[in-house]
Amino acid sequence: MKKDYYEILGVSRDASPEEIKAAYRRLAKKYHPDLNPENRKEAEEKFKEISEAYEVLMDPEKRKLYDMYGHEGVSQTFGEGGFTWDKFTHFQDLEDILKEFFGDRGTIFDWIFGGEKRTEREKGGNIKVRVPLTLEEISEGAKKRIKFSRYERCPECGGKGGETGVCSRCGGRGRIREIRRSFFGYMETVTTCPVCRGSGEEIRRICNACHGEGRIRKNVTVEVRIPPGVGEGNYITLRGEGHAGRRGGPPGDLIVLIEEKPHPVFTRDGDDIKVVVPVSFTTAVLGGEIEVPVLNGRKEKIKIPPGTRPGSRFVLRGRGLPSLRGGVKGDEIVEITIWTPRKLSRKARELLERLEEVLESPPSHIPPENV
Repeated sequence: MKKDYYEILGVSRDASPEEIKAAYRRLAKKYHPDLNPENRKEAEEKFKEISEAYEVLMDPEKRKLYDMYGHEGVSQTFGEGGFTWDKFTHFQDLEDILKEFFGDRGTIFDWIFGGEKRTEREKGGNIKVRVPLTLEEISEGAKKRIKFSRYERCPECGGKGGETGVCSRCGGRGRIREIRRSFFGYMETVTTCPVCRGSGEEIRRICNACHGEGRIRKNVTVEVRIPPGVGEGNYITLRGEGHAGRRGGPPGDLIVLIEEKPHPVFTRDGDDIKVVVPVSFTTAVLGGEIEVPVLNGRKEKIKIPPGTRPGSRFVLRGRGLPSLRGGVKGDEIVEITIWTPRKLSRKARELLERLEEVLESPPSHIPPENV
């Protein structure tokens, strides 16, 4: 069973980003493998563990999902293989921390992976899909199966694009180092190799299936869990579910954009929902009990006091939508309108005319404070 991310970093559940960053800084210095030569393997595992916790707790979206659903809530953001270094998005923070020990010797990748050559493979593109949801689905949460097309790693060549060998241009380093003379003196520049694009490998024989791309187009279906309380404009990021990169590059992400379907009964205002309910003239004057709709097809009874005016509002506590932040649900606001029949029978007209004769005449106006 995985440990709690807050416990791993030694911070409270309401810790600020600054406190989380300070805790990670302290632990990164403590568990870097190069600083623990006698327990290198254990240090590597611990270093990766604290980095996974940092990745989740420093990302507002991931942290929100983790606070609500635990490890299951963020597992889909890392993909099938779980957390790996190519899903770590805070290398700049880590580089700033480790420079205190290593200075300008090497790069962040040297410090993490023990000085191995860096092969910069082109990352695949992100994919955006829109998922329309009803208010009922937003209220309860939902699981959606999303069908779309993406590039996947070629099964014939394993994503390499064909038979490969060490790049003849850069010698497998993935980079070209050049020294140029300018007005300011000699300047050294390091650029990505134009032949292998940073992979360090050059194709000798192109794959017939993918024509050297290392990826092929495929229709796929991905399941995503929508947490309760989402709204228009919210999004969920599924790490590694986007396009595969060229020639073995890491995959991009799938970004699920939330849309709200118009509801035939309710309108939404934040976590509250609103419904306009017509009542008869007699109910408004004499008072009574009416049924009002609530989400998911149910109905509840409310009492209408005598003399209720159009526009009067009644609140059903906790009958709205759940908040993404957790806690109490929103409310349902019931607004009353007076139902005016468009067609009257002769008998109904006669009764209304007799009623008009005995009713008190209305005032010429209503004071603003009473509206």
